[in-house]
Amino acid sequence: MEPTLQGLARNFPVISITGPRQSGKTTLSQRCFPQKPYFNLEDPSQRVQIMDDPKGLLASLGDGGAIFDEVHHFPELLSYLQVETDQRQIKGQFIITGSYNLALMQSVTQSLAGRVGLLELLPMSTQELIRAGIDLPVDEALYFGGLPRIFRDHISPTLVYKNYVKTYLERDMRNIIQVKDLTQFQRFMQLCAARVGSEFVAANLGNELGISYHTIQSWLSVLEASYVVFRLQPYFENFGKRIIKSPKLYFTDVGLVSYLLGLETVEQVSRDPLKGGLFENLVILDFYKQLLNQGREARIYYFRDRSQNEVDLIWQSGRDLIPMEIKYGQTYRPEFIKNLNYFQQIATERVPYGYVIYTGDPGPQQGSWRLIHYQDLAKIIKE
Repeated sequence: MEPTLQGLARNFPVISITGPRQSGKTTLSQRCFPQKPYFNLEDPSQRVQIMDDPKGLLASLGDGGAIFDEVHHFPELLSYLQVETDQRQIKGQFIITGSYNLALMQSVTQSLAGRVGLLELLPMSTQELIRAGIDLPVDEALYFGGLPRIFRDHISPTLVYKNYVKTYLERDMRNIIQVKDLTQFQRFMQLCAARVGSEFVAANLGNELGISYHTIQSWLSVLEASYVVFRLQPYFENFGKRIIKSPKLYFTDVGLVSYLLGLETVEQVSRDPLKGGLFENLVILDFYKQLLNQGREARIYYFRDRSQNEVDLIWQSGRDLIPMEIKYGQTYRPEFIKNLNYFQQIATERVPYGYVIYTGDPGPQQGSWRLIHYQDLAKIIKE
């Protein structure tokens, strides 16, 4: 994301970087702009300092600006940034970060419309780990996830995610919504993990937990706003078929899914019946992150009709639809391309080619379909 961030800083006075906790927002900001003063609004003393005299502080910073971390703790600051940037007209003056998408984006939309470049930073992808010299076998990748501190400090993923969930539940959740029973909310998160790669039907979870449909929808919105999960929307046109229109649920860190499923070792991951869903989450997340890192709109979907014909991932690139089938396995089998052929028939000229993404070696092209290893996802965007 570094070149994208630096490019936006040449065009906008304010850059907003949002993403889940511990994904690297602070590290990225300080690495790209080491000369800028840094303020962490999660620190009560720094927050009080800024709240007491925001105009005076911004005036003292001059043209160089600053980095304001976790700005959602004092969203009123954005109004002062608007006045400051309008007066000085300096590109790349302020970098703001936040761990809550919904709350921050509302404030940004209201105060900094047209003045801010927007980026979303998710935990490390498979490709970023490889560039850092960390090439994990697939089951280890599903277990470790992508939080940078796991690899920087060589900490057990189970320990990190245990504390991650505890912090999220006890601190963040109390700040976002009033959850009376945190144990029940954690159970909700575990049930979401068990549904990775499946259609999300709020009524089903409500029945299982004994709470209302509206509460489930509210809780899911909170998980999305705080970058714990994202929903992959279905792609549908008038194909003359009965198309499924419910979204599918994925997490922004596959290691968190493994933890919520109770998987505490790599061996447990390799034997778990849900490892196919975990792998699907990993691949879709990696592709999603590649687009976000380039500052591109992530126009990605899935397809399923009432006859259970399904394509795991569809990338809309211009008018083209690029379908991808995701398989946990090292051996190519002809049935891998069955649904790709079906989708090409109903979408006709809009599907020039597509991919089978699996854990095996790149193989010979199968008609319109190319076989690639899951670590080579960057090739899809380049092509």
